[in-house]
Amino acid sequence: MIGKTISHYRIIEKLGEGGMGVVYKAEDLILERPVALKFLSPGTIGVEEDAARFLHEAKAAAALNHPNICTIYEIGEDAGQTFIAMECVEGENLRTRMRHAPLPLDEALTIAADIGRGLAAAHDKGIVHRDIKPANIVVTPERMVKIMDFGLARVGGGAQLTQVGTTVGTVAYMSPEQARGEEVDHRTDIWSLGVVLYEMLTGRRPFLGDRDMAVIYSILNTDHERPTTLRSDLPPELDDCMKKMLAKNRVDRYRNASEAAGDLFALMVLAEGGSVPGTSPLPR
Repeated sequence: MIGKTISHYRIIEKLGEGGMGVVYKAEDLILERPVALKFLSPGTIGVEEDAARFLHEAKAAAALNHPNICTIYEIGEDAGQTFIAMECVEGENLRTRMRHAPLPLDEALTIAADIGRGLAAAHDKGIVHRDIKPANIVVTPERMVKIMDFGLARVGGGAQLTQVGTTVGTVAYMSPEQARGEEVDHRTDIWSLGVVLYEMLTGRRPFLGDRDMAVIYSILNTDHERPTTLRSDLPPELDDCMKKMLAKNRVDRYRNASEAAGDLFALMVLAEGGSVPGTSPLPR
């Protein structure tokens, strides 16, 4: 593929590969800018209904314009293979960033608050990501946080994805309703954000198990250990925020991602010794 021209994109190098397809860095020969091209794996979009749903959701995601969301430029097809042209985001994903140790408190809260802001913008447009996880969050060299793969989360496949009922997602970050195969709304992204934040701060996930079904059992039936019991420098208010993000009943979670991001920002300011008038990170 290297050196090949697809539509008006010249392939430069391979960036990565996963269950959903292969990503290449390419040059847009018309606008003369770098892009990322994601070619979806054969079978990812299995039937005509799936293809129609994918195109509908990808078009909706392409309309999103927010600094914390990777921008989709175009959905196209070449030789019967669907591809997506998107913003080429240089940086390190969270999975790589935290592979050696938990992140500093201020960095973790800043990243989580930025994710929350991006999610809020998408949710306001009626778009739910459904697959928020460290591998889908990139931090650029300028410390800008970008949520990747909006509009793709319902299109699944690959060893890291497990189907439960009619739902596809990455098991460790699934909400209880997602794990049960129920219809999900924006509050499933809030749960997944809570799992990502928990992992950034403690170096482990809140719900563990040797196999996928054991993890799902833990998600549905066990309570997470408070972050402050795993790390002594965390403020006690963080336990309250985590409890609201990881409430098993979605009605007990934050009402929206903006509310969660606001509390995370308030916690960040308080951790730095400041104060935020009119903002409380305590449960409402």
